[in-house]
Amino acid sequence: MPVQPPLIITLSLDKPSQDYFTELRNQYYPGYCNHLDAHLTLFHHLPVDLPGIAEVLQTAVKRNIIDLQIAGVSNTGNGVAFTVISEELLQLHKELQLLFDPHLRAKDRTKLWPHITVQHRVTAYKAKQTQEILMKDFEPFSIRGTGLATWLYLKGPWQPLHNYLFTTG
Repeated sequence: MPVQPPLIITLSLDKPSQDYFTELRNQYYPGYCNHLDAHLTLFHHLPVDLPGIAEVLQTAVKRNIIDLQIAGVSNTGNGVAFTVISEELLQLHKELQLLFDPHLRAKDRTKLWPHITVQHRVTAYKAKQTQEILMKDFEPFSIRGTGLATWLYLKGPWQPLHNYLFTTG
């Protein structure tokens, strides 16, 4: 029986922010391995056939849009990411961790470090250069999380599955 690709869950961003970070990603991420637009991953590896996942996510999005603070530019050693601060996002992630607990791998059991990667798979020197460029005129700013999205991981590219938009309720 063929192995099913894992399910990924991301936080959807408001369109201007999505466009901004994707533009930076297209500029700084090596083209040979840049298969995606910018994203904020919440869960990296869930079973795609997990029963009730749609219902869990439909319930989870019954909330207002989440305000996020872009607090800095972090050097990850072989890349660069924007650090995101939001207590509300951390709380949502904890709630989902509890619901998905039996199916989580080690990486998804840890406390979430919310970030948006704009560069990866480069040398430490290149990452340092990029961080310096991005930090030159950096000032913290706000963006908004607008929902949750599910994806299939296809060993590089991701296949979009479903978007769940935040709603008050």
